Amino acid sequence: MEHLDFDTLNTLKQVMEDDFSLLIDTFVQDSSDRIASLRQLIEGADANLIRRAAHSFKGSSSNIGALQLSDLCSAVEKKALAGNLDGLALDLTRIENEFAKVEASLRALD
Repeated sequence: MEHLDFDTLNTLKQVMEDDFSLLIDTFVQDSSDRIASLRQLIEGADANLIRRAAHSFKGSSSNIGALQLSDLCSAVEKKALAGNLDGLALDLTRIENEFAKVEASLRALD
């Protein structure tokens, strides 16, 4: 599976035109902040806050076409909703690794 949905990205590029680079920069910075926030929330073990943060990150990832990243966030959201906090540190590592691939792919387009 590709790390990015290029149909989504092409649509965004057409809509955003000259602001596409700004969109990419904003997504990358926002995602970095979301990962840092998730790390703190996982350490704090508040399932509801983890769920909300993962849900929000899932949405932004999906909007930019980072479907695998969105799926990983969805898995964390579901675990937190169920109150299952086991293994979230490993899940976050997977999110970080996928985000690194997404970022590199986005930068290559920019």
